[in-house]
Amino acid sequence: MSGKHDGEIARFLAQPALARLLPALDENGEETRVVGGAVRNLLIGEPASDIDLATTALPEETIRRGQAAGFKAVPTGIEHGTVTLVADGASFEVTTLRRDVETDGRRARVVFGRDFAADALRRDFTINALGLGRDGTLHDYCGGLADLAQRRVRFIGDAAARIREDYLRILRFFRFHARYGVGEPDAEGLRACIAGREGLAGLSRERVRAEMMKLLVAPGVVATIGAMAGAGLLMPVIGGVPHLSRFAAIAGDDGAGVHPAFRLAALAVAVGEDASRLREGLRLSNDEFDRIERIAGALERLGGRAGLPDLAALRHVAHRVGDDAAAAALVLLNASAVSEARSGVQSLIAAFGQTPQFLLTGKDVVGLGIPPGPRVGQVLEVARRGWIEAGCPAGEGEQMGFVRKASRELASEAAVVTERHSRA
Repeated sequence: MSGKHDGEIARFLAQPALARLLPALDENGEETRVVGGAVRNLLIGEPASDIDLATTALPEETIRRGQAAGFKAVPTGIEHGTVTLVADGASFEVTTLRRDVETDGRRARVVFGRDFAADALRRDFTINALGLGRDGTLHDYCGGLADLAQRRVRFIGDAAARIREDYLRILRFFRFHARYGVGEPDAEGLRACIAGREGLAGLSRERVRAEMMKLLVAPGVVATIGAMAGAGLLMPVIGGVPHLSRFAAIAGDDGAGVHPAFRLAALAVAVGEDASRLREGLRLSNDEFDRIERIAGALERLGGRAGLPDLAALRHVAHRVGDDAAAAALVLLNASAVSEARSGVQSLIAAFGQTPQFLLTGKDVVGLGIPPGPRVGQVLEVARRGWIEAGCPAGEGEQMGFVRKASRELASEAAVVTERHSRA
C-alpha cells in the first residue's frame, strides 16, 4: 500500500466488522476484495454508505465462513452469487466472482469464476471497477484511477456492448456523470447512448423511475439534463417536452434537499395531464404522484404564467391543492423571473405561510344540526371561501361565524328552489 490515500485506506480497512470479515473469507487460498462504489468514494473523500465485496469463494462457502465469523447470512441474490452478511450494525454484500454468458439488455445469466480482471471487465464504468485488497492494494484493470482523477465517467471497453447488456446503463451514464463527472459527457459513451436509445422502451418503468429520481438531485443535473435533451434522450423518458429553462432556474439553486418529485414537476409538468402521463410512464409512487398532481393543479389555477397573485387568490388555490403545492407552483411559474420578482415571490410565500389555517371540520357543521351528507361539504366550502375573502381571521369563533352564515345562505337558496318547484 502506497500513495496519498494510504491513511484513508488504512482507516477504512480497520473498521471492526470489515477487519473481521475479510480474513475469514480469505482462508484456505480464497481472496476477497472491496469493489465498486465504496472504493470510488473512498478515493475522492466521500462516504461509502454501501460496502460491496467480490470473492473467489462460492456462495455456500461465503455463507459458512461468514456465519463462523459471527455474521448473519442472508441469501439476497444467491442465484447470482450474492450473499449479504450482517454484524454489529454493518452490512456487506458479498458476490462470488462471475462473468456474464448471456444477456438480453435487461438481465444476465452468469457463471462463477476466480478471475478478478474478468469480473471487473463486466462492470459498467471504469470508476466502478476498482478493487481494494485486504492488504491495502488498489487494483485497476480498466483505467478507473485515471478517469476518477479526471472526474470522467467512461464505459469499460466497447460502450455499445456495455449498453446492450443492460439498457439502463444509458440513464446510469448520465446519472454518474451528473454525480461524479465534470465538463461534457464522454463522447464515445454519448454516441453509444444515442445509438442504443430504442432499448430504453424495453426497460421496466420502475427501474427507469429509480434512476431518474436519483439523477434529478445529483449536483451536476442541470448541465446533464441539457445534454440528455440535446441528444434526444430526455423526451423518451419523461414522455413530453421538457421545461429546460424553468428546470435550470430551479435546480441551479442550492437545493440538495429538494424532493426529487418537485424537480420532476419543474422539468415536465404544466397541466394535470402531465402528472398522469408521468405516473404511467415512470410508475411513480403514490406520494410522488400526489405531490406532482397537486403542483400541476396549482399551476393551472394560477393561470400557468409568471406573476404574483394576491394573498386571497393564493389561499384559494391552496385550499384546493394544499399549501405546499401552491407555494411550489408559485416558485415554478416565476423561476425564470428577474431577482426582484423572485424576491417578491419569497415575500408572498412568507406572508402566505403566516396566514391562519381554517380549523373547522364537518363535525362542527353537524354540530349546528345539519345531518351528515353532501350538505356538510357544501357548507364548509362556502364558509372557507367567505373566510378567505375576509382575510383569513384566526379565531375559531370568527370562523364558526362563516360556517353559520354559509349554512343560512344555503338554506335560503334551498328554500327558493323548493318554492319554485312547488309553483311549477
